[in-house]
Amino acid sequence: MEGVKAKIAPSMLSSDFANLASEAERMLQFGADWLHMDIMDGHFVPNLTIGAPVIQSLRKHTNAYLDCHLMVTNPLDYVEPLAKAGASGFTFHVEVSQEYWQELVQKIKSKGMTPGVALRPGTPVEQVFPLVEAEVPVELVLVMTVEPGFGGQKFMPEMMDKVRVLREKYPSLDIEVDGGLGPTTIDVAASAGANCIVAGSSVFGAPSPRDVISILRKSVEGAQCKS
Repeated sequence: MEGVKAKIAPSMLSSDFANLASEAERMLQFGADWLHMDIMDGHFVPNLTIGAPVIQSLRKHTNAYLDCHLMVTNPLDYVEPLAKAGASGFTFHVEVSQEYWQELVQKIKSKGMTPGVALRPGTPVEQVFPLVEAEVPVELVLVMTVEPGFGGQKFMPEMMDKVRVLREKYPSLDIEVDGGLGPTTIDVAASAGANCIVAGSSVFGAPSPRDVISILRKSVEGAQCKS
């Protein structure tokens, strides 16, 4: 697994939203590489979370990589506002973008953000192959290991088959997993080939978030040494 770095991304959905700037700073001090921002529109998923105004407010307080996961029905509408707000990564869902993903990826890149594509548990992994192999490709694939929309769900180990297929096919791709990741589930994800780890409740709910972030990183790095 040459060339893919371990990136630990605490999910800010599990943070105290009333103290977002200090929570972000705390996570970075504890060793986080990215901050994972869940943007939900109340339509693609039932929950409603944050949008560009919150990203813009947070950006004033941090230089961190803001890894934005868009659980929205119309991702094209979000490219401009999120770019202006200071988003770093823009990951959209393959299920809503079949008709226009080429245009979407180009737009994301032209605004200086990193394009990524996410897939729900029920979506076959083959659906993202064309996006990774395109002339202007996505640079990250997010394999949801729970149904998107809510934090605190149980990890679905059967999703690791998707991660294995992707890692075998694309050795240098950033492969992200999100949902139910923590010290008890990280090893199976890391050994399948995931290198970007989103963790919410397991980090924010821990007595020592620093230790959890360190466990997640060591697991990914250990799995890479073995592969």
